[in-house]
Amino acid sequence: MSPSVGHVVPQQLDFSEPLPLKSGARLLDYTLVYETYGKLNADKSNAVLVCHALNASHHVAGTYEGQPRSEGWWDNLVGPGKPLDTNRFFVIGVNNPGSCFGSTGPMHPNPATGQPYGADFPVVTVEDWVDAQARLLDRLGIGQLAAVLGGSLGGMQALSWALRYPERLRHCIGVATAPNLSAQNIAFNEVARRAIVTDPDFHGGHFYAHGVVPRRGLRVARMIGHITYLSDDVMASKFGRERQADAKGYSTHDIEFQVESYLRHQGDKFSDYFDANTYLLITRALDYFDPAREHGGDLAAAFAVAKAKFQLVSFSTDWRFSPARSREIVKALVDNRIDVSYAEIDAPHGHDAFLLDDPRYHGVLRARFDLIAQEFGA
Repeated sequence: MSPSVGHVVPQQLDFSEPLPLKSGARLLDYTLVYETYGKLNADKSNAVLVCHALNASHHVAGTYEGQPRSEGWWDNLVGPGKPLDTNRFFVIGVNNPGSCFGSTGPMHPNPATGQPYGADFPVVTVEDWVDAQARLLDRLGIGQLAAVLGGSLGGMQALSWALRYPERLRHCIGVATAPNLSAQNIAFNEVARRAIVTDPDFHGGHFYAHGVVPRRGLRVARMIGHITYLSDDVMASKFGRERQADAKGYSTHDIEFQVESYLRHQGDKFSDYFDANTYLLITRALDYFDPAREHGGDLAAAFAVAKAKFQLVSFSTDWRFSPARSREIVKALVDNRIDVSYAEIDAPHGHDAFLLDDPRYHGVLRARFDLIAQEFGA
């Protein structure tokens, strides 16, 4: 394993100019938290923006001093000598508005009331996040990115960058992503949201004032989500039908199977650190993403404005963002004669494969970033 970027310190930028949102609302006096790794070169041509998925953040790589188990969520991919090599690239991770990891979100004070936004935080979209990221890059003096990279919901942001700011990125890299959510995916999100809002401790989204957290709803939401991230093969190999004890307990309430114990553990962990209102906001942003909708459902028409070169990666057992969805994007790009490479990795891990150490997948991204580095002589 190549070395880490080491200890990192989050930074923040405050914005007083309102951010117009797709809903028609505006986000006032907001803060964006971000981290950077590597050095920006003299002509600022080596910057790569990494967009985070649902429960991740700006903390892409490295560790926090005094917190030995605080590796960034993509630390296996980003760092010295890794596929996204911080000896060559200046990497930026931004926490999106509406999150619960530092950037302005539901837990922060609403300037209009002085109280936490709670359920009054405006609904945000993928496009709103991209606009916020663009403003942060403006403040950093970065006019054009070497690449935008993201997996899952992060991949949707990368695609949106290519459509909203086609002149501002040279490469768009989307991993395990889709041009929109299927009805089944929207349904999973809705069941998870119902679990949260029907928790008695939710209090209409203003649970902060009551000094409680809707943990039961968050636990169930995470359990539902986690099932969709894993493939049937992984579930079978990890747990099968193994029980917690040899003898059946004949209980409908207690844990009987190991897979139940695993899901409850994941739910418990999630409810300790994630905000319920943030979960509602981010899953709704996933639901809304659909660039073809403004073009009568024609995805090729939506991508006609793109100027970047594209790299798409999918995984054979990812049934939440299946390879077929990536191939829809590839076709839209080919129809526009846009430079695109596509890798479909035969991997057993399901959607979570984009976070793992598959050497074929990492090889694809390493080759892409090697190619990008050649453009600016690194």
